[in-house]
Amino acid sequence: MPFTPKFITFDCHGTMIFFDMGQAARDHYGQVLSSDAMEVFIRDFSAYRLDEVLGAWKPYAEVVHNALERTCKRNGVAFDPAVATEIYERVPTWGPHPDVTAGLSRIAGKIPLVALTNAMNSQIPHNIANLGVPITHVFTAEDAQAYKPQMQAFEYMFDQLGCGPEDILHVSSSFRYDLMTAHDLGITHKAWVNRGHEPANPYYEYTEIPDISGLPALVGL
Repeated sequence: MPFTPKFITFDCHGTMIFFDMGQAARDHYGQVLSSDAMEVFIRDFSAYRLDEVLGAWKPYAEVVHNALERTCKRNGVAFDPAVATEIYERVPTWGPHPDVTAGLSRIAGKIPLVALTNAMNSQIPHNIANLGVPITHVFTAEDAQAYKPQMQAFEYMFDQLGCGPEDILHVSSSFRYDLMTAHDLGITHKAWVNRGHEPANPYYEYTEIPDISGLPALVGL
């Protein structure tokens, strides 16, 4: 039987928004690195961004700056703070994956849609507007003073919504940022959007969908 949650909560960047940090890095370093070295650079940049959000909250501009500086050091590339700023300023300009607007439109107005995002308050309104679908609540890492995958980010959302883990369906394309923590917090209803970011991991007990067009069926719509 489909589960009808009180809220559908979702990760924004990567899951709903086409989060193109890899191309942003390639635009700046693709001329100085071989194609193989560029792929290593992109992988390291992703790993350092995750590492940067595991500690005390800091503005996302610092996350990007620090992660890029560490990536450049590891890969023997000169670091320019202006490049980090340019990459950070791209984030609000990115729009949704092609499947998102139509998929969410079948749910909006029937079940409240909630974004739990690692973005800054100044960034996320632009991304949310680009979705083209009304989002009932938007909670940021800046609000929570913690980035996912830290539990504090999810707990802040629960407090604001006045609900518990049993009341939501959480949707994400990432195990490391979302679904592992959701599992540990007792969120039993989870959807993994397989966008190719990470391999499947059945231990975390989720329903796999290829894109957001598969989401309405999970809630009987």
